[in-house]
Amino acid sequence: MKIIKSIGVAVLVGLFLASCAPRLKPNGNHGLPPGQVKKVTGAKSAKNYAPGRYK
Repeated sequence: MKIIKSIGVAVLVGLFLASCAPRLKPNGNHGLPPGQVKKVTGAKSAKNYAPGRYK
């Protein structure tokens, strides 16, 4: 019974630690900076591809 409790506690601690891991939010530019996306799309301005443009 003691082993089952220790395994259960270890699993819970593991879940708590995994839930605290930061998750990176991918941007729509596939990792490219706004200027490079502007070149690829042929746009005249890179403002539309800046990270703070749309929320």
